[in-house]
Amino acid sequence: MVAAAGGAAFWALRRAAHLDLLPVSAASAPGTVTIVEFAADGRKTGKGPVARIVKSDAEWKRQLSPVSYEVTRHAGTERAYTGATWNLHERGIFRCICCDTALFSSETKFESGTGWPSFWQPIARENIAVASDSSQGMERDAVSCRRCDAHQGHVFPDGPPPTGLRYCMNSAAMRFVKLG
Repeated sequence: MVAAAGGAAFWALRRAAHLDLLPVSAASAPGTVTIVEFAADGRKTGKGPVARIVKSDAEWKRQLSPVSYEVTRHAGTERAYTGATWNLHERGIFRCICCDTALFSSETKFESGTGWPSFWQPIARENIAVASDSSQGMERDAVSCRRCDAHQGHVFPDGPPPTGLRYCMNSAAMRFVKLG
């Protein structure tokens, strides 16, 4: 009983500590968000305001595969070990499948043993949003694309150094762009 209470307290402190590092909202004008842009070759090109991408449900359905639609627009989760990038080891950038915003780099990808692509940090903290998620009977932190609000996955405090975080993402929510 004491161990369980101690574990819950540790989880709450770790959760609060890493949420402070991840901006949930950026100071931006209505209809815009501030993100860090990356060129096709992976080079950082700058930080600035961009238009928020908002589409109707019908538009998202036409643009996305059924699994990508379910994951990104309805906070679904693909089955473990079924996504295209969980075991990918090439050099590149993982971009949002909905709006092409750069979210993660292969340089921070690691093998978590979970069956989903996992990263110890985003390519730029400005490009993601983190919010509390109490669905499925558990407390987690959901990660979404800042520009289009596409659900990507969840972040947990059990990752490797240097951050101690595990961004457990869905392959169906991202498009991998191979770099030279």
